[in-house]
Amino acid sequence: MTKKSVDSLISARWVVPVIPENTVLENHCLAIDQGNIIDLFPENELDSRGYQTANHERLDNHVLIPGLINCHGHAAMALLRGYADDLALQDWLDNHIWPAEGKWVGEQFVYDGTSLAIAEMLKSGTTCFSDMYFFPDQTARAAQKAQMRCQLTFPIFNFPSAYGEGPLDYIHKGLAIRDDYKNQQLVNVIFGPHAPYTVSDEAFEKIAMYANELDVGIHIHLHETAHEVAESIEQYGKRPIERLNALGILTSRTQCVHMANLNQQDIDIVNNAGSHVIHCPESNMKLASGFCPVHELQEQGINVAIGTDSAASNNDLDMFCEMKIAALLGKVVSGNPSAVNAHNSLRMATINGARALGLEDTIGSLESGKAADLCAINMGAVEAQPLYSPVSTLVYTNSGNRVEQVWVNGKMLVKDGELTTLNIEEIYQKALEWGQKIAGQVP
Repeated sequence: MTKKSVDSLISARWVVPVIPENTVLENHCLAIDQGNIIDLFPENELDSRGYQTANHERLDNHVLIPGLINCHGHAAMALLRGYADDLALQDWLDNHIWPAEGKWVGEQFVYDGTSLAIAEMLKSGTTCFSDMYFFPDQTARAAQKAQMRCQLTFPIFNFPSAYGEGPLDYIHKGLAIRDDYKNQQLVNVIFGPHAPYTVSDEAFEKIAMYANELDVGIHIHLHETAHEVAESIEQYGKRPIERLNALGILTSRTQCVHMANLNQQDIDIVNNAGSHVIHCPESNMKLASGFCPVHELQEQGINVAIGTDSAASNNDLDMFCEMKIAALLGKVVSGNPSAVNAHNSLRMATINGARALGLEDTIGSLESGKAADLCAINMGAVEAQPLYSPVSTLVYTNSGNRVEQVWVNGKMLVKDGELTTLNIEEIYQKALEWGQKIAGQVP
């Protein structure tokens, strides 16, 4: 038999490929070469398959799943974790977060805060994140150092900030960053208009024109609060979704974040446009913003993915926690205990996220030809016993602290729970220094 050399083999007690749906494979092996999955097969067929490698990882008590995809966040705001808790959204933004950002946000803040967020995300199994924040070039720099996959949604506002002067300046800078990273495999850059209440019709029309010409996605906070909807009706005579649809913003490339205050007309518009919904259950609950009707959206064929939002409004970036809350909240909101089951919640954090980001051909499931973005979770802990269903245990027992190995593009970024590409002590010290500055303990 001809031997086939591969970069690595990973054998696991359980493999959850996500596609096919609702599948759990026992004692299977992945073959990985040049950053991609080239085969998934029963462990007892290893000899007959003829693969050979100097790097065979054996995970005898682990579940191997696709790397988790965090579809919405503001990574650098990890430096504002716990800064302004237990407040309504507008009070939180207007009186606390935006003033703090006005004082502190700059290139170093974004780089250090993003590094902190990336460390947390990688250690809890996230391999790809979407980010909307100022100085996105610094977010990209931090992600590249970690060798983590990301989507940058460059921010657009009507008003000036430390990063830009107005809509045209934000767009110009964002498109320049897109040009800088268009050939980078792990970084994708799209439009990130902040919200309907911070962007004008004129700016939205320009965004829609550029996005259509360049075939680029749009990522936006939408229908986050009842106040946002009421304010839009008063100012424009239309609900935000109706207004954005008329302006050409809602397409099959649009990622609608939050969607916590919807009626049937809103849902029909999103469905007809083919847009994606990014559900942020913990942040929406903490800010009392409302509830995304996940089960209803999915019943109508709308793709729903999951994001954590920022650590300033969550206060963690653990996607396993987010999956659990998404499943539980989906049951409560629909009044149906069978809605948003464990497999469904895992899909929202993997393949649905990949679809929302336009990366479903690259990540989101363990299939031949896809990138080897993987996560291995140790199921031997006492809090995971007895184990009747690996997927149920993954989703409902907050498994983020049991993540032991993480790969992106076949490269191991977390080994035995420790980061391999980042200096955790340096990140920790930087976070302490920023905390002291922001709290006013040092000049």
